[in-house]
Amino acid sequence: MKKLFGTDGIRGEAGRFPLDAETMRTTARSLARHLAKQTGRAPRIVIGRDTRESGEWIEAALTEGAEGAGATCDLAGVITTPGVAFLTHTLPADAGLVISASHNPFQDNGIKIFAPTGRKFDDATERLIEADIYAARDLPHDDHDPPTPAAGRDPRISTVPQQAAYSADLRNRYLDYLAGTVAGDLRFDGLSIVVDCANGAASEFAPALLRRLGAHVHSINDAPDGRNINLDSGSLHIEGLQRAVVERRATLGVAFDGDADRALFVDARGQFVDGDATLWVLAGSMKAKGILEGDCVVATVMSNIGLELALAARRIELVRADVGDKYVLEELLRRDAALGGEQSGHIIFPRTSLAGDGMITALHLLRAMTETGSALHELTEGFIRYPQILVNVPVRDKRPFADVPEVARRAREIEATLNGSGRLLLRYSGTERLARIMIEGKHQDEIKSLADDLAVVIRESIGTG
Repeated sequence: MKKLFGTDGIRGEAGRFPLDAETMRTTARSLARHLAKQTGRAPRIVIGRDTRESGEWIEAALTEGAEGAGATCDLAGVITTPGVAFLTHTLPADAGLVISASHNPFQDNGIKIFAPTGRKFDDATERLIEADIYAARDLPHDDHDPPTPAAGRDPRISTVPQQAAYSADLRNRYLDYLAGTVAGDLRFDGLSIVVDCANGAASEFAPALLRRLGAHVHSINDAPDGRNINLDSGSLHIEGLQRAVVERRATLGVAFDGDADRALFVDARGQFVDGDATLWVLAGSMKAKGILEGDCVVATVMSNIGLELALAARRIELVRADVGDKYVLEELLRRDAALGGEQSGHIIFPRTSLAGDGMITALHLLRAMTETGSALHELTEGFIRYPQILVNVPVRDKRPFADVPEVARRAREIEATLNGSGRLLLRYSGTERLARIMIEGKHQDEIKSLADDLAVVIRESIGTG
């Protein structure tokens, strides 16, 4: 059986398996039945979505499947991914379903499932749901398939009638939590903030939150039409935000992705502040206040060595997890640590939320600025990003590199050459037959030469020719 759930739920092209209406009904029906077995009662499920045009019919299919199995569904409508995690934990609900493909283009969609803790659902239940999905595909179609769309219509769009009654109370609960519990006594009077909403789930929430706290907000890419989510906007296209911050002489800019579980920043000079730089600022602020438990920060194998060296100078350990906020969270909980995240802007504060939340990240960063009276570019001083090079090499197979003597030997030689002032990361792609070489170091010419040399060795040993 092919694995459908990855580290971030199920994702694919909307309208095609497994993101078709029939499979979505089966997924929700299966989830409801397994929850009922676990709890001994009819489960309660909260459902939210981003702004993609396919979100409505996927929502309707999930609702039909879950209610058909006896569940009660609370529909929040358009809300951020961490907003659903919050609601699942606080309503409380037995599960939360998010309909989103995060930073992907509008043609894609996906679902993520949250547990009542606010964490993503356990692997064991996801495997049971996968088994039910594949079992159902061996059966004849039932008579609940979506109606055939009108001639000329895209079959992925509006294939299930939408009759949902959305709860404004659910969305207001989340906004009140951010403005009250998370922000506390924070005020942003006098601050000018440009917000790039990526035409996604943050389009109403983020500007409203910051204005409520006193900031002068100029929002861009805040008019979703179902197809413009992430289009030349948001955290994947930071250049528009950089221009807007400089033109408006703003204090800073913040960019979200489609479901607002990540945030990236631009300082008043128009300089990009990624997740590594954000972790540097937050770690310094938390250590100064004595709340950086264990004096450690959890990042991933992709975080720049410049972050590791800068933190070490402050006697803060950088712990590296596998790529994916799921693995960052696991390591945070294992170490009882207080701060972790990724270059991409997924930042997790487990004392506040077990889900990465771009708006919580923005509030914490703004708190560091207001408490110190410092501009963002001043807070990022001390973090020097090292040059990085990435090289992909097609391979015949994915033998462990340690089992390929020539590759293992050259990798050891490169690590000796870097001698603590650089880093080699050698791994295989999870989806393609590619060896991925990443080298960081002080000098671009040197690391390029080292990467090219290692690529030759890999090509000659296990390459495709």
